[in-house]
Amino acid sequence: MLWTSTGTCALGPYRPDLVETYWRWEQDPSLLVGYGRQSPESLEARTEGMAHQLRGENIRFTVYDLADDSPVPVGVSTLLPDHGVRTAEFVIMLAAEARGRGLGREATRLTLDYAFHVTNLRMVWLKVLAPNVAGVNAYAKAGFQKAGTLRQSGYWLGQVCDEIIMDAVASEFSGPSAVRKLFAP
Repeated sequence: MLWTSTGTCALGPYRPDLVETYWRWEQDPSLLVGYGRQSPESLEARTEGMAHQLRGENIRFTVYDLADDSPVPVGVSTLLPDHGVRTAEFVIMLAAEARGRGLGREATRLTLDYAFHVTNLRMVWLKVLAPNVAGVNAYAKAGFQKAGTLRQSGYWLGQVCDEIIMDAVASEFSGPSAVRKLFAP
């Protein structure tokens, strides 16, 4: 089941049957560097974590590539909401084979579209390590703007680096809306 889509990308439910696939993506060294996390996780720990995630209040999507005849899971996007102030932190993870084709940008836009038009959040924010230029550019193309810098708060390839804070606000979300299209006459 797909909830919302563009011509190339879709969001669907976060699926317990994909825990091993999610885990495999998370063990990719480039993801470990990009998240600033230094150690891999066991499949057993990831499976336990999945059970906890499915019970939580966070909003998680499986990201699908629509290039082939049937949708192929290629990542996860997550909103970590603070309902008291109607904001959320955004996190995305893409499989190595899905990167560099615009799927991250599309999945980010779809997640923002959902955040603003279904969940009714007013602002979504993220942190990205400053040396991750490709990530910063993809987030900017999807609608995020630089909001500030956390100096020397992260690590990139063993070196201390800054983290960039980016945000997107509902009142500035422009372009086509896959959610609004669902309700068009």
